[in-house]
Amino acid sequence: MVEASRRPRDFSSAEGINLFDRPPESLEFFDSMINMDDPRHARLRRIVSRAFTPSMIGRLEAEIRRVAATIVDELVERGAGDFVAEVAERLPLTIICRLMGVPEDRHRFVAERTNVILGAGDSEYTPRDDPGAVLNAAADLSGMVHELAAERIEAPADDLTSRLVNANVDGEKLTAGELGSFFGLLLQAGSETTRTAISHGLLLLTAHPDQKRRWADDFERYAATATEEIVRCASPIIYMRRTAARDCELNGHRFAAGDKLLLYYYSANRDETVFDAPERFDIARSPNPHLGFGAPGPHYCLGAHLARSEVTAVFRELLARAPGVHAAGEPDRLRSNFLNGIKRLPCAL
Repeated sequence: MVEASRRPRDFSSAEGINLFDRPPESLEFFDSMINMDDPRHARLRRIVSRAFTPSMIGRLEAEIRRVAATIVDELVERGAGDFVAEVAERLPLTIICRLMGVPEDRHRFVAERTNVILGAGDSEYTPRDDPGAVLNAAADLSGMVHELAAERIEAPADDLTSRLVNANVDGEKLTAGELGSFFGLLLQAGSETTRTAISHGLLLLTAHPDQKRRWADDFERYAATATEEIVRCASPIIYMRRTAARDCELNGHRFAAGDKLLLYYYSANRDETVFDAPERFDIARSPNPHLGFGAPGPHYCLGAHLARSEVTAVFRELLARAPGVHAAGEPDRLRSNFLNGIKRLPCAL
């Protein structure tokens, strides 16, 4: 899997990363960097990475902590609730929307349409009698982003949308369609996957109270390794598809041009030849070469640092101020073969 990810000339992303091909009419929103090969991928990543820098994410750290503190304050006041809606979804969605400059009164609009897109296959979000639900949701988000981009061209603000629409890297700028697809990628890779990791994090800590106590007793010592272990065990994205771009060989197996491969991150993160006791949840696990953010290569997750910061921030607040927090029932899981999502998770303090 790691080798395939390092060889994009042999194993292409451009023909789609999902199990089934998307209809052509969906490409404006879904044809993001994750579905591209070089040189298109390199061009977009070069433009985006100039705006989406580690230093910019570093400046977000204080904001992430403030939002996490507010969310935990409200949970403590209620004493119980749906952990997904009230904690795991709120933090990454709020940060992504603030990062992009999306007004507060549009956050719920974004959340509802993102649920439809990523819930494709789950009848709660995409009813069988409404086959156009996903495309309509994508069109709504694209329209919102295009409006926001037009505003930022006229009146730039201190947000990522302004940096992206006004970025000029070697004479190249993002088109309106590319901006919309990047926002879609941010929501999927930067919001929903983090929501999934945080949700699974509470499940893991509830199921392993010894690990929970260990982390609460010395949070900073284990913060980095515990966050990586949560991502490994959660494996928010179950797989990515690749297509053989030419006849080639991988690990002794021959592939013909056009053959499809599935890179199962969930399985790789439990590979007993790589991880000692892979089914064990160990907040001190090190080394931990998991593929929860993808494998090394051109498609390694651009938002990995942001995701780590958010997972760490929310559990720092929870374990410090609500150490009794636990899953109070079974999770309601998303019906999906792509995202290891949780729709609802009752929690109590």
